[in-house]
Amino acid sequence: MNSNTTNIYLVGLMGAGKTTVGRQLAKRLGWKFFDSDQEIVARTGVPIPTIFEIEGELGFRRREAQTIAELVKEQAVVVATGGGAVLDPESRKLLKESGWVVYLNVPPLMLYQRTRHDRNRPLLQVSNPLERLESLHAIRDPLYRDVADLVVEGGQLLAAGVVQYLLREYARKCEES
Repeated sequence: MNSNTTNIYLVGLMGAGKTTVGRQLAKRLGWKFFDSDQEIVARTGVPIPTIFEIEGELGFRRREAQTIAELVKEQAVVVATGGGAVLDPESRKLLKESGWVVYLNVPPLMLYQRTRHDRNRPLLQVSNPLERLESLHAIRDPLYRDVADLVVEGGQLLAAGVVQYLLREYARKCEES
């Protein structure tokens, strides 16, 4: 693995810390940072809940897959993927083939505590958001693990600690290649 050309992709459920960790990691590496959800908002000019309202989840997932396909072509970037990006088999393939994939696995209860007041998460606008997070975790966890080169368990570490760990692991991985 060449550290000058390999991208880093962060996957995990909403609220796992992908954007926070990704932004800090990119800064430390001197790379560009992209959040795929923010890219979709920038390209469409509307918030994600509006896309869900007009196009449904299927329409949003199509946009997400297209955005991932474009972002993997970049060089020296850290990308925080949307939580559902792994649902698309082609996106999983592209992520795995074009970079180092890190799964930030945070327990559903902690995700609920982090996201419970966020109204910009359409999938959580249900009567029991914790139950929804548990269901999403059960469905997506095997997909995240399948695509991941590294799984970071827990969610107890502060973002800075996760970034330090990822920098060490990435350097070790680059030395092995």
